[in-house]
Amino acid sequence: MVHSPADPLSVSLAIALGANLGDPVATFTAVRPQLEAELRAWAVAPLQLSWSPRFLTQPVGGPPGQPPYLNAVLLARLAAASLPGERWPDPTRLLARLLQLEATFGRERRERWGPRRLDLDLLWCGPFTCGSPELELPHPRLGERAFVLAPLAAIDPDLPLPVAPTGTPLTASAGLAALPRAALEPPPLVLPGEPGWPEGP
Repeated sequence: MVHSPADPLSVSLAIALGANLGDPVATFTAVRPQLEAELRAWAVAPLQLSWSPRFLTQPVGGPPGQPPYLNAVLLARLAAASLPGERWPDPTRLLARLLQLEATFGRERRERWGPRRLDLDLLWCGPFTCGSPELELPHPRLGERAFVLAPLAAIDPDLPLPVAPTGTPLTASAGLAALPRAALEPPPLVLPGEPGWPEGP
């Protein structure tokens, strides 16, 4: 996938947050400024950051009996003063920063889609595409997950997504509406804002 300089995806990236062990609310509040600092240090170019509200969602896949997840998304855009040609740095360097943050908050990788203290997923990163075992961009299940699409739609319902197999542009709200009914039962529950996370419905 190749994006033109005018394409919003070429000057944006998104990171999904999830947690269902320990105290997810406290984890989100604590990791938020650290994630912002890591992202700004990696990007170098000025960024405009948008945080979604937090959503309470049911586990998808993985072992049975998991507690609900807390989910949110951070959307970053290159500031208007940045040139479109100022491409993002190597996304594998950002991935390394995300993995380090996960470890700092006690993430243990024991089983696929298992419960976790903190999960940070890079959903897309500007124009980059890759399919290595370590990193797939855009995220291969981005368009299938209500716990990702609901926070993205809360930030910007008209945000285009890099997941249109038909070639037709798909927005965050349209992707959420197109999910099978089973994927939305129960629907993600948006939480009110509070100190440390002011975004809410």
